[in-house]
Amino acid sequence: MAKSSDKPKSFEAAMSELEAIVSAMESPDLPLEQALAHYERGTKLLRFCEGTLKDAESRIRILEGDRLETFSGDADEEAAQ
Repeated sequence: MAKSSDKPKSFEAAMSELEAIVSAMESPDLPLEQALAHYERGTKLLRFCEGTLKDAESRIRILEGDRLETFSGDADEEAAQ
């Protein structure tokens, strides 16, 4: 599992890690400290995913409005390459 300070490489990577965390937390034998660490990491991943989805929604709204506007985000840099 990635360290709690690691930023996910992508939305899909974050979702995959979240699924692994949920699976681990469903174990009745998980020690409290590990459960808390998983919860903390899961919260950070969830915020990352929510932010990524919010950015995608903003980009879609711009495209749907048929307006050309500058959008600041990692996806713009990748699209330009």
